[in-house]
Amino acid sequence: MSEFGSIDTAIIVAMIIAYILFTSWLTVRLRSRTSAQFMVAGRALPAAVIGILLMSEFVGAKSTVGTAQEAFNSGIASAWSVIGASIGFLLFGLFFVRKLYGSGEYTISAAIAQKYGRSTMLTVSIIMIYALLLVNVGNYISGAAAISTVMKINLPVAMCIIAAVSTFYFVFGGLKGVAYVTLLHTGIKVVGVGLILGVALYATGGIQPMMDQMPAHYFTWDGKIGPATIIAWTFGTVGAIFSTQFIVQAISGSASANDARRSCLYAAALCFPLGVALALIGVAAKYLHPGINSLYALPVFLQGMNPILAGVVAVGLIASVFVSVCTVALAIASLIVRDFYVPRFKPTPEQELRATRWISLVIGVVPLVFVFAVPAILKLSFFTRALRLSISIVALIGFYLPAFRSNRGATLGLIAAAVATTVWYALGNPFGIDNMYVAAVTPILVMGLEWALGWQNKAAIEAVR
Repeated sequence: MSEFGSIDTAIIVAMIIAYILFTSWLTVRLRSRTSAQFMVAGRALPAAVIGILLMSEFVGAKSTVGTAQEAFNSGIASAWSVIGASIGFLLFGLFFVRKLYGSGEYTISAAIAQKYGRSTMLTVSIIMIYALLLVNVGNYISGAAAISTVMKINLPVAMCIIAAVSTFYFVFGGLKGVAYVTLLHTGIKVVGVGLILGVALYATGGIQPMMDQMPAHYFTWDGKIGPATIIAWTFGTVGAIFSTQFIVQAISGSASANDARRSCLYAAALCFPLGVALALIGVAAKYLHPGINSLYALPVFLQGMNPILAGVVAVGLIASVFVSVCTVALAIASLIVRDFYVPRFKPTPEQELRATRWISLVIGVVPLVFVFAVPAILKLSFFTRALRLSISIVALIGFYLPAFRSNRGATLGLIAAAVATTVWYALGNPFGIDNMYVAAVTPILVMGLEWALGWQNKAAIEAVR
């Protein structure tokens, strides 16, 4: 594998710096000037813009690098980690988006509160903040892998760069600024992935030589991953889409419920080809560079490129990092402000915007504390989706099964699911049962038990009367 010389590295670094400076200037020009613009972009975003935002949330830095990493280890079946998002956005757009948009809320916790109550809202908010902070831990790790490869710096420095630049974007831009800058980020990211795929397939001589020489499981639908895990991935991704805060926040920026639905269909169409491309890149990396750390399965191809093309790809990867970190951090800030700060302090709009920016600044730094503890970024990704899946289960029960709707049952179910899922993940998924299933079943069991006990208590009271 060829290495970049000092001049090549200087060209790539210059391109990255120029891009960061330009998008920073653009963010300032498009910055949110009111709290409404910061949170929901004044409810005036076109459906296509929101569709790209939704896609970028689930095919960001973590999925871009993580899917290639998993394909390196397990085969092309890793594409399911992104294809599941296509399925999820399709179902979300067809069956759920109108209900969420109709709630008038821009946080998932506040929408759920309309069905259950304040204690459930706060529980949802805390679990979502916990899950999204871990999402950004994965984003920092995967983004640092790309940056460190092309800029020849160590991982801690790369992570600090991600924290500083991304925090600037969302602190000033809010949803309004992030949305339009994301259009540029995503366009460059898609071009970058396409260039990497082209270079990878050129180096391998196409797909057929890899199929002839690699183990057969690298090209089966389930690879070394297995059907149970793929089903869990898809189930968890669908569930996460139904409840992820930034998804709710993004569709709240639509001008109408119909626009919100169309944006989901756009996102579904965009995710599928990206998933297949990223998986092929990871398999090609295994074929060409079997001895490398799997974390570098995608950025390894930059080393053999023309420096200008490598610069475009590097900018695309880094843009993907910025999109992911910004959208997640913005979602965390919205939850904290909407569910905790505003009810407690009842600020004026100006005070709310100022506090939101200070809170966002802290949110940009916190993931740096945890980044060195979680090297398996795709596994981390699906653990965070499992946490969000439990929220989706509770939300669906609230919207479609009102007879089982209990504030106490929902609150206890969410707490039990968060604890059980975390413990199961930490134990390494005992007995081959993915933590995704634990997250799905636990709230159903707890809410069902609470409903049964409550029904029996009511029956006993009626018998006494």
